[in-house]
Amino acid sequence: MELNLRRFFRASNPAKTLNFGTIEDRQYYIDFSEVRGGKLIEQVARTITRLSPENPTCQLFTGHIGSGKSTELLRLKAELEEQDFHVVYFESSKDLDMADVDITDILLAIARQVSESIEQLQITLQPTRFKALLQGLANVLQAQIDIQADLPALGSVSGNTKEEFSLSLGIGKITAKARDSRDLRTRLRQYLEPRTNTILQAINQELLTPSIEQLKQQGKQGLVVIIDNLDRIMSSRTATGRPQPEYLFIDRGDQLNQLGCHVVYTIPLGLIFSNDLGRLTNRFGGDPKTLPMVPVRFTDETPCEEGIELLRQMVMARSFPEVKPDEYSSLIPQVFDQPETLERLCMMSGGHVRTLLVLLYSCLQKEDPPLSREALEDVILQRRHQLLLAIEANEWEMLRQVGKTKKLSGLTDYQTLLRSLWVFEYRYRKDFWFDVNPILVEAPEFQS
Repeated sequence: MELNLRRFFRASNPAKTLNFGTIEDRQYYIDFSEVRGGKLIEQVARTITRLSPENPTCQLFTGHIGSGKSTELLRLKAELEEQDFHVVYFESSKDLDMADVDITDILLAIARQVSESIEQLQITLQPTRFKALLQGLANVLQAQIDIQADLPALGSVSGNTKEEFSLSLGIGKITAKARDSRDLRTRLRQYLEPRTNTILQAINQELLTPSIEQLKQQGKQGLVVIIDNLDRIMSSRTATGRPQPEYLFIDRGDQLNQLGCHVVYTIPLGLIFSNDLGRLTNRFGGDPKTLPMVPVRFTDETPCEEGIELLRQMVMARSFPEVKPDEYSSLIPQVFDQPETLERLCMMSGGHVRTLLVLLYSCLQKEDPPLSREALEDVILQRRHQLLLAIEANEWEMLRQVGKTKKLSGLTDYQTLLRSLWVFEYRYRKDFWFDVNPILVEAPEFQS
């Protein structure tokens, strides 16, 4: 079998998220759950499927950016759809400014995405309260939108003609006006904040409840909303003086937990290291599910062969997706100059899947397969140089301490080490530990 270079190049792009729902992308998917501390997605799915739509759940999911959260959530979407759930998945970063987010922004984004998905199924809604809310917003923002003329109320009858109202377009028209203007966002929030409970009631009574009822008539088990990329919310201070993540998920978490359908939120990893973790757990009724790295070394520095083997399979599946894993060894010479080069790639990634793809993709940009050890070392050196630029002298001491103790604690350590991808978190069976990014371990500054 001959390597399809164009397909391999395309499949190795680190900017591409695997969509488990497509046949092509499913070929590239590797299940790392056995070396990541458990089947997290199965746990989230079981919580949803074991309860009726009348008992909505709200779950939190987090992990390093680039650890594969979006891929896992798209797998969750596909598996729930196979069990006859209607799933609305969306990337919140496309609707929100991650540096400036408020609770009503999230609620309106959810309402827009759900209504858009529901409207495509020809499900009828009667959003009277929402229409009045949008007209009030248009007036406050002085937006040149006539809700009555441009977006007549759904179900209203004029003569013998039934007019249609698109809730998703109505919300989209308003929020688009405010998205690029801090001044307009401020005015919008001043109007919406006192009406937060009204918005929640409108979402539940005029959108979620009638949607679920009609979905059940179509044979669906219920409605699930997955809000991805909220983990990218920045830690800028809000008007209350609290960082955005704490304000949204802890101070206002009870409102995010009031939606009348199954919901999965991604949250910033830093909340796991916050002193308010207990309050967060109480708000949502359960611990956040955290997606760690794939282990390549144990705490005693011995290789984790099981983790390394799965990373090898990840690379070879992108090379030969139609081939079974037991045939990979005979095909490695088409991809790498020697098996040790593939081993080196997996080890230096630290089990961070996006880093592995960044290194692999950079090699493919330098030369065609079989990829040489020399090209890989050049790419590793470049990656190390980029990481070193931001590390100060006192931070090297922190890194050396993590390398010795395999421990990390507190929000300060998170902000400094984990968020910068200088340190990774691992879980293997009953063991939990942290370790320094292998690319930094070989730096002279770390060795000294």
